[in-house]
Amino acid sequence: MKERITEQSIVLFEQKGFSETSVQDIVEALGVTKGTFYYYFTSKEQLLMEIHLNYIGRLLARQEAIIKNSGSAKEKIARIIGLLISDIQDYGPSARVFFREIRHLAENNAEEVRQQRDRFRLAIEEVLRQGRDSGEFKPEIVPSITAFAVLGVTNWSYQWFNPAGDVPPERLAEIYTELILHGIA
Repeated sequence: MKERITEQSIVLFEQKGFSETSVQDIVEALGVTKGTFYYYFTSKEQLLMEIHLNYIGRLLARQEAIIKNSGSAKEKIARIIGLLISDIQDYGPSARVFFREIRHLAENNAEEVRQQRDRFRLAIEEVLRQGRDSGEFKPEIVPSITAFAVLGVTNWSYQWFNPAGDVPPERLAEIYTELILHGIA
């Protein structure tokens, strides 16, 4: 039931926003009582926090596997870009809630999420630094700025990209990879 509550909440938070979605809206959509909700979550914010931590936790685990199991820095960056774009197809509603609704978390919770987001970004920076130092990338790239550029390009895609549209996720990932790598290789 906890998973059903979470899934339904993601749908409602994406459609209506966190502030406009009540616990009553969530339980009515599921046909359960508020007692059921509060059995699993102490508050709507705790639920939002779990959505955030689950989302970034999945991304971090998959990023770690890419970094650990891929070869060159170019290959790692390409696979991370592919991860972020394929994630739109697999977890688009969660991503939109993640990016849009963090402002509704209490400061200590938001800080915990930001620290996880920073881990993801810093791992990209490290791959870029290694690629620069090994000669795969231009010596003048600035890994911190380039990491923000990679994330800016890919993360904004959650706002407009339709995985069922004319351009499949794999092709968009290729386009972004070509754009980014030709700029730094």
